[in-house]
Amino acid sequence: MLRVDNLHAFYGKSHVLHGVSFQVQPGEIVALLGRNGSGRSTTAKAIMGMVDCHGQVDWKGQPVMGRKPFEIAHLGLGYVPENRDIFPKLTVHQNLMLGQKKANAVGRWSFEDMYQLFPRLKERQHTEAGVLSGGEQQMLTLCRTLMGDPDLIIIDEPTEGLAPKIVELVAQYLQELKNRGISVLLIEQKLTIAMTISDRALVMGHGRIVFEGTPEALKADAYTRREWLEV
Repeated sequence: MLRVDNLHAFYGKSHVLHGVSFQVQPGEIVALLGRNGSGRSTTAKAIMGMVDCHGQVDWKGQPVMGRKPFEIAHLGLGYVPENRDIFPKLTVHQNLMLGQKKANAVGRWSFEDMYQLFPRLKERQHTEAGVLSGGEQQMLTLCRTLMGDPDLIIIDEPTEGLAPKIVELVAQYLQELKNRGISVLLIEQKLTIAMTISDRALVMGHGRIVFEGTPEALKADAYTRREWLEV
């Protein structure tokens, strides 16, 4: 579904990604792990056309390198940024409306689906998003992206700063995505959630993929965990 090959990315003269290559298959959850500064978020932004880069990014066999971010999103790629980027002066319901790529389009997800997944959002649907807690804003960002009916969703650090109960909700949410046939590229630091729900794990270090395998293989690889992960 998604193929990244020999991807290099730059911030000005700073060379951040060095030949990153991996694939995400249909209906698969792939965890992209690593320490802060390893290049995980830059990889997501490069796929979405948000940083200067070169290499190959194919989506369903179609090259997307050089397209604008909104064009890539309209092809069926969803992106949940680390900083959430909610619209603080709009209500919860209005934020969800802005996630729809086509007015009145019937997708896999509805407002009611969002409110069933996260009942707290239904309780606060007429509340301005800026006064929500950090966990509620994370729920809102995830749901807003889903309203665009993506086939693959890239989620950057969805559990950062969240209480354990909300982390459990996020894990259930990601599993539900897989159940509905949506692929997930999960960018995480926390091994627990990534190892529990992912089909494969990728570990980044210094802008390169230094490990690729099953969660079980990563658990058995003490060197990779010690050298490249925060555990």
